Amino acid sequence: MIKLLFITVGLALFTTLPADAAEKADEKRLDEVAARGSHVMPFDLEKTTHIFTKTTHGGVQQVIANNKSDSEQINLIRIHLTEIYSQFRQGDFSNPEKIHGAAMPGLAELKTAKAGQIKIEYQELPDGAEITYSAQDKKLKHALHQWFDAQLSDHARHALPGHSHHHSKHPQ
Repeated sequence: MIKLLFITVGLALFTTLPADAAEKADEKRLDEVAARGSHVMPFDLEKTTHIFTKTTHGGVQQVIANNKSDSEQINLIRIHLTEIYSQFRQGDFSNPEKIHGAAMPGLAELKTAKAGQIKIEYQELPDGAEITYSAQDKKLKHALHQWFDAQLSDHARHALPGHSHHHSKHPQ
């Protein structure tokens, strides 16, 4: 009986998401996003994982290769994140719009940000790369969090919330 109780409690804890976690999109939406994503992201979604970690001032987006020795996927991840890093620093958020649509939560606000309002940093990881986003403006921080939730939902098959993959320390 006690063993059954531990199993039940363990499963409940394992399957419970944080209250602010994004809900998974329906299967049709996941298929559509993956199809559009294959035209924007050069890496293989089945061989990589997106990790979206919200922080007090924004968030950290990581893309890592599932196989740490898959140099092809690691290189493709770095190429893509370097490109979007450059685009985002110029206020060009067209690639997320191509994948997720113009109504993507947070995207409209991010597109209206003035130069320097969102600090964006790129860093290579041993098995991929990451982009860190931070803003002082309350509305932009909220937009970044909405944007992260939307990405987590739309990439649900290939994404994880939080910092399950530690490489560097980021300000919370």
